[in-house]
Amino acid sequence: PSQVCNCCAPDTGNMELLVRYGTEAQKARWLIPLLEGKARSCFAMTEPQVASSDATNIEASIREEDSFYVINGHKWWITGILDPRCQLCASFILVANSVFMGKADPHAPRHRQQSLLLVLMDTPGIKIIQPLTVYGLRMHQVRLPGAGGHGEVRFEHVCVPKENTVLGPGRGFEIAQGRLGPGRIHHCMRLIRFSERALALMKARVKSRVAFGKPLVEQGTVLADITQSRVEIEQARLLVLRAAHLMDLAGNKAAALDIAMIKMVALSMAFGAAGLSSDYPLAQFFTWARALCFADGPDEVHRATVAKLEPKDSI
Repeated sequence: PSQVCNCCAPDTGNMELLVRYGTEAQKARWLIPLLEGKARSCFAMTEPQVASSDATNIEASIREEDSFYVINGHKWWITGILDPRCQLCASFILVANSVFMGKADPHAPRHRQQSLLLVLMDTPGIKIIQPLTVYGLRMHQVRLPGAGGHGEVRFEHVCVPKENTVLGPGRGFEIAQGRLGPGRIHHCMRLIRFSERALALMKARVKSRVAFGKPLVEQGTVLADITQSRVEIEQARLLVLRAAHLMDLAGNKAAALDIAMIKMVALSMAFGAAGLSSDYPLAQFFTWARALCFADGPDEVHRATVAKLEPKDSI
């Protein structure tokens, strides 16, 4: 499981962010506790008042004041912020952190207006408003990778030392784009694992269930469903492996088309499992997959990315 291997969302993305963009001091303070599993983290970007699929829309503000930045903003769907380990880490003065993206200079060029700060969760002014639900489920109650709960939170006059800025003022959009590519492929990998587990449960079920005088495993329509499920999983797996290979060879930017495609394909493949009760994890898989249709950019954004990049490739 992701938690056992310490590769939960959003921690994986934040660890990669610190590896790629953090200073040595930031790595020592923030990265090491995350790598050691002593802290959890969140990534505060999405806002309720704007279409946050376009990160340049964000309205949360970062104001310079002496040796601090003062941040104000309203964020929601912040994964992991409700995890009790984050609260515990804050209470015990370990590094429970939030990565906060806000607008530092509204007069700068559009993609240079945002900055990204590292914020201790016990900093005065951080107010968690409520947990958010997906299909009526509070995600911190669902035992899935990284399901530390999606929270709504306000940052009211939160003071953050300037040395907690990542990469420098105006670099927030650049960092966010560099972070989200790997995060999307992680989600697709998890969805393939969910799908494998769902298929295994399906195969076990049809061997023990009898309908119309014979086991379901002998029913043609059921066998067709199993066959189609295997094909779809393998197609998604190979596409994800291709994207990962391209990211390794040429970098995240060069793999943008493939990353957008796998985010669409893996989510579509993961939908469609039966089993609505809590006796099986299938309903939880479905709920988590549905939530991921909006995580790290909604499907519509990835469709637009594919439509934009594909015509540029030479035939």
